[in-house]
This record gives sequence, structure tokens and C-alpha cells, in this order.
Amino acid sequence: MFVITLRFADKTRAGPLMESHNAWISRGFGDGVFLLVGSLQPAAGGAILAHNASRAEIETRLQEDPFVAEGVVQAEILEVTPGRLDERLAFLKA
Repeated sequence: MFVITLRFADKTRAGPLMESHNAWISRGFGDGVFLLVGSLQPAAGGAILAHNASRAEIETRLQEDPFVAEGVVQAEILEVTPGRLDERLAFLKA
């Protein structure tokens, strides 16, 4: 499982890329990789909870994000091995 942060590096360039960034997010959900996407507060960027992919696949996927490719955000990948979790999230241990 991965926690990914996308911290703004140049927020002024986000507007023209927002539609393609949102399409990239939709693909992540459609591919069954993204579980959650949300905003870092206050207006610091975004965060993604991802699974069903290797670190290499996550890195490749991030390079396809227009925000990453164009330097709007800087991505950080945190790899998490679930130890204890709520039973509703048991699928993350597999």
C-alpha cells in the first residue's frame, strides 16, 4: 500500500493542467489502484492512497500525471505495510 503526497511546487501553473490531472486521477480509480484522493490542507497539494501496484508501477504512474510531469507538484511515495487495521480494510493486507 502507498501513501503519496503531491505538494505544490508551482501552483500558478495548475489551472491549465487541471482537466488532464483529473483525467489521470480517474484512470487511477478505473484501474483499481487509487482508493482515496484528497487535498492536503491548507491548499498545500494532494494525497493519494494506492494499492494493487508495485512501487515501480506507482512511480511510472506518477510520471504520467501532468502535474508531476510539468513541475506543478513534487511527489513523495511512502510505502506502508499494514500491520493492524480495521476489518473493513482487510483487503489491504493481501
